[in-house]
Amino acid sequence: MRRFRFVTLDVFTDRRFGGNQLAVFPEARGLDEAEMQALAAEFNLSETTFVLPPQDPANTARVRIFNRVAEMPFAGHPSVGTAWVLAQQAPAGAGRLRLEEVAGIVEVELWRDAAGAVRGAAIAAPQPLAVGAAMPVEAIAACAGLDPAMVVTARHPPQLAADGGNPRVLVEVTAEGLAAARPDLGAFQRCVAAHPALCGRLSLYLYRREGEGLRARMFSPLTGTWEDPATGSAATPLAGFLLHLSGAEAASLDILQGVEMGRPSLLRTTARRTASGIRATVGGHCVPVLRGEAEL
Repeated sequence: MRRFRFVTLDVFTDRRFGGNQLAVFPEARGLDEAEMQALAAEFNLSETTFVLPPQDPANTARVRIFNRVAEMPFAGHPSVGTAWVLAQQAPAGAGRLRLEEVAGIVEVELWRDAAGAVRGAAIAAPQPLAVGAAMPVEAIAACAGLDPAMVVTARHPPQLAADGGNPRVLVEVTAEGLAAARPDLGAFQRCVAAHPALCGRLSLYLYRREGEGLRARMFSPLTGTWEDPATGSAATPLAGFLLHLSGAEAASLDILQGVEMGRPSLLRTTARRTASGIRATVGGHCVPVLRGEAEL
């Protein structure tokens, strides 16, 4: 019998049972890909991560990320949460980590309190912002169970964007639309079939302005995530895309997500223009919840 240690934590929150849940296997050597996928499906969380030795010794670790049905090239809350777990074993005072993920190197800045304890982390998306195709309002509204009039198009139509291999459709909606949104699985399936630009994947990141920040919700029912309480890999392309629209050189933006699920999450983003394109970061706090062993 083989045993593999795991921990779970809540990410993008400073209290248990808020934020987004994550399972981390900090010593995953000996697990094959099929076993990783089976464990991720068994945990039934939006993502589970598996930590392996880095391929380049200059980096901290290699991290594989699985949702319920497939491996992901990059994901936000798994990167932040895995960095928090690894930081518990890092030398005192260490401020940065480098994670090898399928989409590229994810650079991590650790957040420490006055006593030196790691409370959270900020990660840089591994790729610059890539803006894809605009999507039809009617089809996207149907996916979210909304009247098309609830989709705001004054600044942009529903827009595909990514910065790490996970395209999201960014959708500005009215306050009423954000509150009323409910994913329609049939509409998601029809939309994917009708639009080859989606490459068989569709995740909606709905947002609206609220004061100096944003409120957001994310739906990805085709991967089993009907709603996600905190989506770092949607927050970074959104931050980058809004900077792209504004024409500014840099910006910071707080995003509140998960409120409707009873798991409020705070995602703190930055975006800036660089020689390689618009680059974004997202950060937040983490709280440990459970620990145990899986037997295989």
